[in-house]
Amino acid sequence: QVQLVESGGGSVRAGESLTLTCAASTRTFDVYTVAWFRQAPEKGREFVAATAWGTYKTTYADSVTGRFTISRDNAKSTVYLQMNSLKPEDTALYYCATGMMTDTSRATSEAQYNSWGQGTQVTVSL
Repeated sequence: QVQLVESGGGSVRAGESLTLTCAASTRTFDVYTVAWFRQAPEKGREFVAATAWGTYKTTYADSVTGRFTISRDNAKSTVYLQMNSLKPEDTALYYCATGMMTDTSRATSEAQYNSWGQGTQVTVSL
């Protein structure tokens, strides 16, 4: 399993920005599809964004499209989530996950990922 460590969370006002970072303990980072998920209080974990292995195609949840950008640096085994125009409904614990999948159309599915970080908290207030 890949060890993942998220950082960059914090408390911000609506409209502000944050960048989350996920550092992975693998030198073969390029073979993994990497995703961000989030879980708000009393809600299930939901997909946010993913970057596929190989094509590096990015996929976003409708709720963050146009505001969030996922990117990766394979040389550093790191993935980023740039979050702009944050809203109170973005408040959640954000998790990074990696998975090896041949069908990257399944990248939005939590079940496709077998390594997870501990999460970093993002709180957005009015």
